[in-house]
Amino acid sequence: MDTTGIENLPRHVGVIMDGNGRWAKQQGLGRSAGHRAGTERLRGIIRTSSDLGVEVLSIFAFSTENWKRPQGEVDVLMGLLREFFSEELDALDENRVRIRILGALEDVSQGVRRILREAMERTAANTGLQLNIAFNYGSRSEAVRAARLLAAEVQAGRMTVDGIDEAALMQRLYTHDQPDVDFVIRTSGEMRLSNFLLLQCAYAEFYFTDTLWPDFSDEEYKQALLAYAARDRRYGGVK
Repeated sequence: MDTTGIENLPRHVGVIMDGNGRWAKQQGLGRSAGHRAGTERLRGIIRTSSDLGVEVLSIFAFSTENWKRPQGEVDVLMGLLREFFSEELDALDENRVRIRILGALEDVSQGVRRILREAMERTAANTGLQLNIAFNYGSRSEAVRAARLLAAEVQAGRMTVDGIDEAALMQRLYTHDQPDVDFVIRTSGEMRLSNFLLLQCAYAEFYFTDTLWPDFSDEEYKQALLAYAARDRRYGGVK
């Protein structure tokens, strides 16, 4: 399927990549194999988003709640993160992809923090696809962080309480200076946001599919984008 020339593609796509564990179970494999397959699938979605001209792609890589998983699984996920940047950063940089990490990096290990900051610094001047990786991320924690930043500015005399409005709040989020999320895709049949970009998704359209993430092909991704293009977004108004 070729989406070339399709109008009304979303500027900002959010993806909740779900189903790696169930995919592995179906294949008779361990959960680590499912996470590896999911990482491989992510590579394709990034390339397709860049090729189609999507402006921002936000992917939910690791939530603040994921630390509750067994330590062995967490270690696998951290290893795949290191592997992904080791293998992909050169290509992402060459394709002008700009990486932004959404999440509390101060709470992760020094080694992981170094890798993520290096990726952001190296690609900071790139002008292609903006790739947001939500890592150690929770939307409620992000909102608390933004509120604390605003409170500190009021306390320091740089802002008044009356000067706090929606725009001021949104500029203190990790996604500041980016458009709100237009379209959220969640795989594996689950129908919830799971604390993902709640404020940024205020007017987002949603696409839920039973397909498990490792099986979510470029073709189905394009079908989802075409489904979005056919929708009529009114933002509370009447047309």
